[in-house]
Amino acid sequence: MKKLILAMIAGATMMGAAQAEGVYLGAGVSTAKQGGTGDYKAGAKIFGGVDLDKTWAFEAGYTDHRSDTVNIGGGTQKTDGYATYYAAKGTMPLNEQVSLYGKLGLSRVKANLSSTGGVVGPFSSSDTKNGVYGGLGVQYNLSKQVALNAEYERYGNATNFGTKPNAWTLAARYNF
Repeated sequence: MKKLILAMIAGATMMGAAQAEGVYLGAGVSTAKQGGTGDYKAGAKIFGGVDLDKTWAFEAGYTDHRSDTVNIGGGTQKTDGYATYYAAKGTMPLNEQVSLYGKLGLSRVKANLSSTGGVVGPFSSSDTKNGVYGGLGVQYNLSKQVALNAEYERYGNATNFGTKPNAWTLAARYNF
């Protein structure tokens, strides 16, 4: 699945590169509240996009929501999952180094649940939700090629178990 997501990001990036102002790729750390324990765990995020001009861009990304384990009734339940998104991005520069941005698009969230026994017995389940994706962030340009991003993201609707749909992300971005 990760290879498919990377291929889609690369394809979307290449399709718009000929008409676009610039192509970018980024990676970061994302954290979201786990449904079972209520803890926040850090997961990896990768993203890529095409700047159509100084204001508008198209972006796609993948976030690993990590796993969470809870001991319930003598058994162990484990959840893990990921999210993908495809979004239009609007940017408002405040000066040459700092800009604010918003993203709106579609998301797909997948969560898996497995139990090793206890009161509920051994089982496994999966839940996938498609929904509206949104994000708000700030970007600080270190140079023309490198920037740092901090953002809040909402990945559509919550799945029946696993990570909650609200995430905070810190990332680095490289402009080609």
